[in-house]
Amino acid sequence: MPTIHHRTCHICEANCGVLVEVDAGRVLSIKGDPDNPLSRGHICPKGTALQDLQEDPDRLRKPLKRVGSDWHEISFEQAFAEIGEKTRAILAKDAGASAVYIGNPNAHSYGNALNAEYLGQALRTKNRFSASTVDQMPHQVANLRLWGHASMFPIPDADRTQTLVILGGNPMASNGSLWTVPDFRNRMRDLKARGGKLVVIDPRRTETAKIADQHLFIRPASDVFLLVALLKAVMARTPFRPVQDFVTGLDEVATLIGRFDSAACASACGIALDEIEALAERFTSGPAVLYGRMGVATQSHGTLNAWLISLINIAAGQLDREGGWVFGLPAVDTVSVLPPGSIGKFASRVSGHRSVLGEFPAAAMAEEIETPGEGQIRALFVVAGNPVLSTPNGARLAKALGNLDLMVSIDIYRNATSSHAHYILPPSGPLERDHYGLFLLPMAARTIAVYSPPTLPQEEGTLHDWEILRGLAHAISGEPVQAPTPREALDGLLRAGPYGLTLEQVEAAPSGMDLGPPPVGQLPARLRTKDKRVACNVAEFMDALSALDPPVEETAHGLRLIGRRHLRTNNSWLANSRRLIKGPDRCTVMIHPDDANARGIADGAQVTVRSDAGEIALCAEVTDDMMPGTISIPHGWGHALPGVAMANAMGRPGVSVNDLTLSEIDPLSGNAALSGITVEVEAA
Repeated sequence: MPTIHHRTCHICEANCGVLVEVDAGRVLSIKGDPDNPLSRGHICPKGTALQDLQEDPDRLRKPLKRVGSDWHEISFEQAFAEIGEKTRAILAKDAGASAVYIGNPNAHSYGNALNAEYLGQALRTKNRFSASTVDQMPHQVANLRLWGHASMFPIPDADRTQTLVILGGNPMASNGSLWTVPDFRNRMRDLKARGGKLVVIDPRRTETAKIADQHLFIRPASDVFLLVALLKAVMARTPFRPVQDFVTGLDEVATLIGRFDSAACASACGIALDEIEALAERFTSGPAVLYGRMGVATQSHGTLNAWLISLINIAAGQLDREGGWVFGLPAVDTVSVLPPGSIGKFASRVSGHRSVLGEFPAAAMAEEIETPGEGQIRALFVVAGNPVLSTPNGARLAKALGNLDLMVSIDIYRNATSSHAHYILPPSGPLERDHYGLFLLPMAARTIAVYSPPTLPQEEGTLHDWEILRGLAHAISGEPVQAPTPREALDGLLRAGPYGLTLEQVEAAPSGMDLGPPPVGQLPARLRTKDKRVACNVAEFMDALSALDPPVEETAHGLRLIGRRHLRTNNSWLANSRRLIKGPDRCTVMIHPDDANARGIADGAQVTVRSDAGEIALCAEVTDDMMPGTISIPHGWGHALPGVAMANAMGRPGVSVNDLTLSEIDPLSGNAALSGITVEVEAA
């Protein structure tokens, strides 16, 4: 007899509620849950991929050991014993020779999140890397400096605003990012119905731009000049001293940006000054909010961009205001649980990169493996990550991985990265685990508490991801991990949270407990700065902006590369879903007709794209959705590599854009500067 199971889809940041119909251990259907107060019945194509991942014949069920180029199934007991022995031998020769890389899916597994640190502690390593430094690290550095905690993320109060401006973000494809906002299309319909306006600023006319009231093209990686000009225009319209009595330093910022000519900034970013002035007018005349995401983070001024975005919201009087720049108050308050974060505690061995929130830039991982000497990485543990496809200069990293003495991957697939491992340890299937949006619900457009028990029984002989992490820590250190289970820990976190809930109470509301919109008036009490103030004149940010050369007219040279994502993809880890890879080729290079005609490139033609790092060949998609002078290639493709065992992905492998990217970073955060690099495109 079929039964219906309530669950949260944990594939992307949206955390949509779904109803999973199961009969005799088999999934019959996955549909949106209309009673979920956050997603309201919305579901995107990725939701059905839960079934694909669960039932995928290519998904690993037992640990694999590589001997030469051959793979052998072994038990977890054997894997732990051998990995522990080999790791201890490596560390006995050089205590600093190990490293950990944490991939994006870890943010979607609360069990992993609560247990990953045990592995790092067992290794006693300073060499920690993650997907954060090819993603959101600039936002977290700005959070730390402004609010006093790296995980205190402000979000747009989209359900109550009158003006929403999105810079370098595409919620129609992402369902929000650092902003959990499912059902975005209908939320924007509601915005327009109450007389509001959606503006999108992006070098591509994205899926979000196509539903917007206004779209403005912007030159790639010129966002800092737009933001300076917009901040000047906002400040000229408001008596911003003081905006709120706990906000300081805006006078100093105003003096600093006075050195920039607004017209020159407008010219540099490609947006007319009167358009910038019109945006400033809306920001200062009603509930409004500016949100920036991946496009502003993955460039050399990523942290300055994140800082300036918050300053614009502050100067316009939109901080902690209904319809403005607000903070969630989640049932599990991660800001109260996690340490605030630190910068510069350690320096990387080869290039001297400072640590940011306890980790080094992912862009530096290859050099730390390649470069001989004390502290050279000889043992690498990759937890649910695929850095060969997701970090800069992936071909270089792939080559470096081949020189490790020991590599261990916790992964459900033999993919472009785990294929280099000596051991692959697969966790249980995605529907066999419970779920709570520990890191994502704090950024939700509406505050909810929702817990998902396992939908299917755990397959015999498998381990959950958190059990694998504890097993490795025990095998390496010799000390068993004495800690509550994730479920027990979650109950304690809920009890200690602002609503004093129990897991039993939350579980009794399978579609989720509705705790209302993000509350306003939380500041200054919620701030984690020592003096409970927001100091806008952050010294290192001010210094970096002071050192920035005023914009000059750009001389045309090559084309500028930006990335993109699609509703049916999520980085590289859905590539084997039979449903999601159907349809037209999505790994294409989008190029404006003028740029294509100048190079003799027809729509659908094979082209070569070349940078200082390398070259790739793929099909051209000629479209006026692109700003002239700009091309777009999605990330997360390039699966046709030796050792990969993912049949569907190999059938439509695409190419990796990170064969074009270099190891350049934003110096303030260590984040990879992937956007705006110069490339040449020619007919193949």
